[in-house]
Amino acid sequence: MRVCIVHYHLQTGGVTRVIQHACTALLARGAKVAVLSGEAPQAALPAGTRVQVLAGLAYEERRAAQSPDALAAAMVQAAREALGDLPDIWHVHNHSLGKNTAVPGTVLRLARGGHRLLLQPHDFAEDGRPMLYGRLRRVLADGDIGRLSALLYPLAPQIHYAALNRRDQDFLAAAGVPQTQLHALPNAVAVGTTPDSGSAEPAHAQQRRAAGRRLWLYPTRAIRRKNLGELLLWAAVAGEEDHFAATQAPQNPQELPRYQRWVALAAELGLPMAFGVGAGDRPFPALVAESHALVTTSIAEGFGLAFLEPWLLGRPLAGRDLPEITADFTAAGVRLPALYPQLRVPLDWLDLTRLRAAYATAATERAAAYGRPAGDAAERAWAHAVQDRRIDFGRLDEPAQETVIRHLHADPGARAELRPRSLRVAADPDLINANRSAIAAQYSVPGYGARLEAIYAAVAAAEPSPHFSAADGSALLARFLAPERLWLLRS
Repeated sequence: MRVCIVHYHLQTGGVTRVIQHACTALLARGAKVAVLSGEAPQAALPAGTRVQVLAGLAYEERRAAQSPDALAAAMVQAAREALGDLPDIWHVHNHSLGKNTAVPGTVLRLARGGHRLLLQPHDFAEDGRPMLYGRLRRVLADGDIGRLSALLYPLAPQIHYAALNRRDQDFLAAAGVPQTQLHALPNAVAVGTTPDSGSAEPAHAQQRRAAGRRLWLYPTRAIRRKNLGELLLWAAVAGEEDHFAATQAPQNPQELPRYQRWVALAAELGLPMAFGVGAGDRPFPALVAESHALVTTSIAEGFGLAFLEPWLLGRPLAGRDLPEITADFTAAGVRLPALYPQLRVPLDWLDLTRLRAAYATAATERAAAYGRPAGDAAERAWAHAVQDRRIDFGRLDEPAQETVIRHLHADPGARAELRPRSLRVAADPDLINANRSAIAAQYSVPGYGARLEAIYAAVAAAEPSPHFSAADGSALLARFLAPERLWLLRS
């Protein structure tokens, strides 16, 4: 089978890691694999992968000016050169996200030409990305959501969709994607050397443990939705033995001011918190070896690697649960007993007038960006966030989060009002081993290859049709814009 994988870039992490695993699995199964990218690879792909760089696939701000027709023709030529013939399957990642406004039309041109496609959205412009969705509406559809839906979510027998999780699968099905053309495709999970894989533990890690020091490590690039303020809250109420660290600063210049504000606050209050530790001399496995546990405080994820990788690294996981993501993992046998679904703080600690105004503004701006009326979204979102005169810390914006952190720092006894009161972790070797086994059984690279092959076979068997319809973009928006999904950190 000849497969052509398409993405905007091949930067390290994220979707690129998914593509690396796909290439490894497909090549092992005898497929010929080409990857088309808008930029030269930063991350190495497995030997045997044929890579072609097409500047028209890059992000909107950096792409070559090219019409969808021209880009489709360039992709066909590049794939033919790389594979020796046309691909049996085009596997396109995040075509509808809005990072490149030519790609949706390009995908549609390929489908109208009889090419068979698997479209895999890892993220949705409808889900907390109003700037991207607004750009798509403006550039591609003159504000018309129906016209935009026909471009973003075309339906024909030769077009299939792959969803990372049950939530996305349900949302796409509710929007009208036929079940026969909609597939579950969770990511593969694999990591390198683990602390328990036979290498000696670093001496300084042993010393820290012997001294009773506990390092809570958050392996993340600290963009806004990763909710870094929550890690600072735990640092503010930590015991003397507890220390906290986040691995990577954000790369996006728009994210940096918020991140730098957290760095400054931690320094001002003298919190036991380190930043950017993954950018230093110590390799990531050594950081993991030093850690007591890995942490996540994120309020939104696509697939949710952060909930699986710690166990493969031999460490338990603490922090915030995202039940709509982790439900798939628990169904697969992965146990996550130390996670909390909410971190509730008293409303009395907050400036409610300012906070209610922030909710109203966020609801109004979100509705405007998505071309929908705001209605009573702010009131419904507030009612969902507040229970028993407490609000989930993750539902606050940065000024409100800072207010809570300062309050806890000034009054250590106030931690008794937190729900939960502390980070907890199940440091149980049996649990780590059981989760590691479950992950290996359900999310291995070879297993991912078998799923891909089965999905590709279904797509390849489709008889291309010249007749197209589209999923209901309004229905998809309604799911993602439900008031209970309003988070100020994503507004």
